[in-house]
Amino acid sequence: VSKVERLKSGEIKDIQGIPTSFQSEVLAKKYSIPLTSLDAVDRIDIAIDGADEVDPKLNLIKGGGAAHTREKVVDSLAAQFIVVVDSGKLVDQLGSTFLLPVEVIPMALTPVMAAITKLGGKPELRMGVKKAGPVITDQGNMVIDVKFDSIDNPAELEKNLNNIPGVLENGLFVGVADVVLVGEVKDGKPVIREI
Repeated sequence: VSKVERLKSGEIKDIQGIPTSFQSEVLAKKYSIPLTSLDAVDRIDIAIDGADEVDPKLNLIKGGGAAHTREKVVDSLAAQFIVVVDSGKLVDQLGSTFLLPVEVIPMALTPVMAAITKLGGKPELRMGVKKAGPVITDQGNMVIDVKFDSIDNPAELEKNLNNIPGVLENGLFVGVADVVLVGEVKDGKPVIREI
């Protein structure tokens, strides 16, 4: 019997989820996972999420699904934040394989891109894949994907990006993850290891 079925039957109780995107809300409702909001709780026991990149210090880049702003709020408030990835997401330095997402209010798009360029980034507006036009977040904003030649100090870059007027949040998660679980195949068998 799956955990979802045990939750539906009432065998597992006192679990509520806080969705970090419209997509995760729809999925949770499909599987009858009870939902709540930040306004209705005084604590979050655990947050479990994936990441696009993880460095050796457990710093992350998130935002491939353009939900990094809401994810950062929930993940930062959780008593424990567990990240689940496959070994392909492990990197020596953030920004090696994945562009850094930055959520921007639409009216500030041009000046924000100019400011990011001054910080050494190469910004590009993220365009929709199955629709014409840019990706729009659940907050109604746009996402800029930024290539940096090197992200040597993720904490400093996170702060510098968020200090640009018009930036809502960026996809650097520095010092937030408590545990990273890595799924991989060894000797033809699936294994999970903790880093």
